[in-house]
Amino acid sequence: MNYKEDSFLIRTYTKAELAHLYNPHVCLKVALQILRRWIIYNLPLLHELEQEGYRARNRLLSPKQVATIIHFLGEP
Repeated sequence: MNYKEDSFLIRTYTKAELAHLYNPHVCLKVALQILRRWIIYNLPLLHELEQEGYRARNRLLSPKQVATIIHFLGEP
């Protein structure tokens, strides 16, 4: 399932891939830490992701989870 929300392609992403899109200027490890913090400290985002099956250890983000992240954080 792929679809576009404005100019960003909504599809399955690895967490690392999406983190790097949001933070291209830092190394991958730091980009992942930043994305993780954004999710943890944004409780409405975290709760909605959890309802969609998100777990902190998941490596893949479903298209629905990616759309939710974009809804709360904006496009990368």
